[in-house]
Amino acid sequence: MNDAVKNTESTTREERFEHGLQVLDRVDGEAGRRVVAALGDINPELGHQIVAWGFGDIYDRPGLAPRDRQLVTLGMLTALGGCETQLEVHVNASLNVGLSPEQIVEALLHSAVYCGIPKAMNATLVAKKVFGERGLLPAGQQTTAGPAAA
Repeated sequence: MNDAVKNTESTTREERFEHGLQVLDRVDGEAGRRVVAALGDINPELGHQIVAWGFGDIYDRPGLAPRDRQLVTLGMLTALGGCETQLEVHVNASLNVGLSPEQIVEALLHSAVYCGIPKAMNATLVAKKVFGERGLLPAGQQTTAGPAAA
């Protein structure tokens, strides 16, 4: 039986939380723990559910690789708009799981077609902030002239 499936079928609430915390640490690092801690004095149950359900049960499922899950997450947060705080965490997470700055920029450019330019621009500026903090600028400096001549 797959470990992710086994973890959701036969564990206690606390074990699910601990498993989710391991996944959260692997993906988001300290940024994820800060998000959960920020909820501690207002809505600790939401923090618990983000960790146990969001990361332990859903994020750790075997159907998609972490980098693919992050691409989906970046697209969804961009589409929703107004999720800049979560986008910042997930741009960092995308880098943590192996996406390059160029791939992130390309995904956000692609989102402009489906989400609109303002939402794609807001998401791109969040990515720029994260890349700057991580010393990864300039990023996404591809040319727009098309493929190079052979």
